[in-house]
This record gives sequence, structure tokens and C-alpha cells, in this order.
Amino acid sequence: MPTPLRVAGRVRVPGDKSLSHRALIISALASGRSRIRGILDSADVRSTADVLRTLGVAIPSLADDMVVDGVGLRGLRGPDQALDCGNSGTTTRLMAGVVAGAGITARFTGDASLSRRPMRRVAAPLEAMGARVDLPPHGGLPMTVHGGQLHGVEWRSDVASAQIKSAVLLAALVAGVESTVDEPERSRDHTERMLAARGVTLELSGTRVHIAPGGRLDACDAVVPGDPSSAAFFAGLAAIASAGSIELPDVGINPTRTGFFEVLRRMGARVEVQEERDEGGEPTATIVAAPGELHGTTVGGAEVPTLIDELPLVACLATRAAGETVITGAAELRVKESDRIKAVVDNLRAIGADAEELPDGMRIRGGGGPLRGRVVTHGDHRLAMAFGILGAVGGNAIEVDDPACADVSYPAFWSDLARVAGA
Repeated sequence: MPTPLRVAGRVRVPGDKSLSHRALIISALASGRSRIRGILDSADVRSTADVLRTLGVAIPSLADDMVVDGVGLRGLRGPDQALDCGNSGTTTRLMAGVVAGAGITARFTGDASLSRRPMRRVAAPLEAMGARVDLPPHGGLPMTVHGGQLHGVEWRSDVASAQIKSAVLLAALVAGVESTVDEPERSRDHTERMLAARGVTLELSGTRVHIAPGGRLDACDAVVPGDPSSAAFFAGLAAIASAGSIELPDVGINPTRTGFFEVLRRMGARVEVQEERDEGGEPTATIVAAPGELHGTTVGGAEVPTLIDELPLVACLATRAAGETVITGAAELRVKESDRIKAVVDNLRAIGADAEELPDGMRIRGGGGPLRGRVVTHGDHRLAMAFGILGAVGGNAIEVDDPACADVSYPAFWSDLARVAGA
């Protein structure tokens, strides 16, 4: 008989990655001194810090309590070297908007994985605003952005992407022009919340966001809540456990980010939200997760952007649920750090699960049998952690080929997992 998985403990997950990027960028562009607490010190966020340093901002070493002296909306300098974004698509796309608006020229580079990711989707609106963007034939990196005297744009995005939306808003802010972005579904709204808290005039209506011209950007202290995408792994671990519960304090519960927890409830797990409060415009709470009788579900439509990063985890949890789980409307997964649809399905099959690839998602049929084998992550942190959670189940024997890639978003993931699993 497999050893039952019992969980117990309190996990304080790292600061939200999306908010950490934005807190650095917006503090750097503000006029005056901003204090940032709770920032995520990870490879991706270090890439944003390094890019800002190359553009002339005195960003200190990342720390749980740090101060950034902003240079103002027109204070960036042209770089004397390429902007190395590492593995971070957020760094690349958001800073492309900043560079375009600042009227400078910069060449963006990254690692092999990032270099394959699509950049035409952010180049198109920036070119519509008057910038020039040079891309290689495959549409990835290296990318050179030539900023200039931008004009406003009304941009209708083909995909719900907070990175594209943020690039346009930041370009408009720095250039001092009016712009509107409309999306097919509402994406993460961290940029809008953070800008509004610093004095920028924004109008929100459904899937549209409008930024007024010539706004100011005030310095402002920020507290970065725990990353809900990181918290999801431990909520998922609790859901497939035999007994116990896991408490996750100080987690961001922005409604554009909490789709995973709703899906987990729908599958039958127990998920409670306690001690709700506001931290600088971002709702924050303690999440308590516990096991339930899991069953399959359907994920698709407008909820997909609210859990796009957690869908590999949903697929792994679905192997422990009764019945069938179907994920659709998630073609965006194919252009993440890896083709996450293909990679998840290939890996699930490799360890003995019943999974099928769909053009825009996947189908997983649950079962109680042991899963064993080696998982190829392609350097993708979300895949490493999702299969790490599945590997903690008694009777499973799953080897993750590159556990260190979790450092991109959660450097202490494996030690936290060992601490709360098998309690």
C-alpha cells in the first residue's frame, strides 16, 4: 500500500513575481524615493533590476526591505550595452514599452528559451505608436527597440495579455500620450492598480483601460504580497493529500489571479480565505487548503487568463481526480517558457498518466494508480514545481530533470515542499 500523504505547516511563499517586476520599474520611473518591502529575489526579478541599472537607475541589491531612488519619467539614459533579460518575458515586454516611450534605443537579449518566445505581439502596438522595432525572422530575440516621439493608440489586442497591455500603458505614460488598450478578456490588472496608486489617471471599463496624457508618477511605498501562483502549488499539494492542511499567509488575492483557487474548490478541495485586507491597492489574505474528494472539471473561456500559469498544475492534479478534466482556450500556453501544452501532456504520458493534447489545451483522465518516470522540464519552472507536487504523493516516483529551474520564481520551493509533505 502507498504511504498516505499527510501535510501540515505554514508556508510563507515568496513575493509576487508580477508585482515585484512592476514595483521596480514603476519606482524607477517615479520622481523621488520609494520603499519596497517583500520583493521576490529571484532570477527573473534580478533581470529587471539589471536592465534598469543598465539604463542608469541606481537599483540596490534586492532585499526584503529596499529603497529605490526614481529618475523620473524622462530620466533614463541610452544603454551602452544590450539589455540582458535572462529568462524573463515580463522584463522584456514591459521594458520594451518603457524604452519606446523614453525615446532611446536598446537591444534586448535573453537566454535560449526567452529568445524563442514571440515578440511581434508587443512590437506591433509599439510600432503603431511610432516606435521602430527590429526583430529576427523567427520573431523572438534579439529585439532592438528604437524609441521616438510617440503618439497615442487605441489598441485592440488579439490575446488577453497583461504584458502587452502593460507595455502600451508604460510607453504612453513615459511618452506623455493618451492611449487605450482593449482585450478579448480581462487580464491581470497589477499595472493599472500600481499606476493609479501613484497618481496616474486611468479609466477602466470592462476589458478596456484608458490612460490620460501627460500624467505624473509619484514615489510611493509598496508591500509585495505573496505570489498566488507560488501559493497554488502548496494549495494543490494539500488538495491531493490524505490528511492535514496547509496555511499560506499574506498571499495576494487579486481577482485577476485567483482562478486556480476557484477551480480547486470546484474539483472538491477545501479552500478557505481568511484575514482579508488591502496592501497598496492589492487585496491580500491568508489561504488555508485541505484535502477533498477530487473530481474532474472543465476549464476554459474567460477564466483561463486568471490561472494561465497554474494550468500545468491543474493538469497534474487532474491525474488524482475521478473522471475527466478538459482544459480549452489556453493556446497561450504554447508560447510560454516552453510549449506547456505539449510538454505537460508528453510528461504525463511518460509517467503513466492518461493525457491527450488538444490544439488549445489538454484532456486528462484521472486514476488512482502510481505514476513513475522522469520528467523533462525544458528549463520551465512551472513544470518542475507542478510535477514536484505530483511526485510527493505516496506511491509515485517522479524524477524532475532540472529541479534548479524553480529558482526563477521560487528559490526555496524544494525545501518548503520537504518540510510540509509527509508530516
